[in-house]
Amino acid sequence: MDRLEMRRLLKGVRSGRIGVAEAMDRLRQAPVEEMGFAALDLHRALRRGFPEVVFGPGKTIDQVVKIVDHLHRARQTALVTRVGPDVFEAVAARHPGAEYRHAARMVTLRAGRNLAKPRPGIVVLSAGTSDIPVAEEAAVTAEMMGNLVQRVYDVGVAGLHRLLSHRKTLMGARVIVAVAGMEGALPSVVSGLTSCPVIGVPTSVGYGVGPGGQAALMAMLNSCSSGMTVVNIDNGFGAGCAASLINRLPPSRMGKQLRTRAGKISDNPKPLTNRKNQNI
Repeated sequence: MDRLEMRRLLKGVRSGRIGVAEAMDRLRQAPVEEMGFAALDLHRALRRGFPEVVFGPGKTIDQVVKIVDHLHRARQTALVTRVGPDVFEAVAARHPGAEYRHAARMVTLRAGRNLAKPRPGIVVLSAGTSDIPVAEEAAVTAEMMGNLVQRVYDVGVAGLHRLLSHRKTLMGARVIVAVAGMEGALPSVVSGLTSCPVIGVPTSVGYGVGPGGQAALMAMLNSCSSGMTVVNIDNGFGAGCAASLINRLPPSRMGKQLRTRAGKISDNPKPLTNRKNQNI
């Protein structure tokens, strides 16, 4: 059950279309489905806004297919990460609606119902072309979670003018995911140019002196651009999730309108004073 189904259920009870006994029976369904090798959290969408995601590595093809079967039967969107075309072919044989995102190495299977209009606001950047697989993992994750994603690739600091030519896009973002290997400088630069949250993703792209992306990770963790946050090396999925959660928050109206003590709204409120005419 997800939030939409819960809302429909409660509205049905309120309107009298659904009886209390029927509603209790639906809610009584176990939120965890035991499969022996996996325990699916079928109420995660209700709590977090998106179903449980399948981490592909370490699972057999048969296990992945069975998990996708259960998610699809529960009318939940399936997202499988870090898998190859062989896994996709096995899933697609049972679910023709499945798609394979080659760059991101993801299998996606949307739930069979109308989706809400995607929320704009997320921009995903890659420093280099070699960082695109991780950037695509972040972008696809955010898209599957209901967001409209703008991609801007190969804009690393080795040619800063390439990034600055997209300044209008950056300024219009609500949250930015910046993916970079090598020295990992891109997120710090972007964070210093924009006012929205920036999520840095270090990648394992680079030469021998920074093994496995550790140089990029350390550079991002030690960024002098305050407020920037960092996920683990190559963790595009985690960055996409975080960006989606941020983008889901309602836009703030603070700064445009401030409520005065009298309860009125003013665009340019005067300082509040006490009886002695002293600022408080």
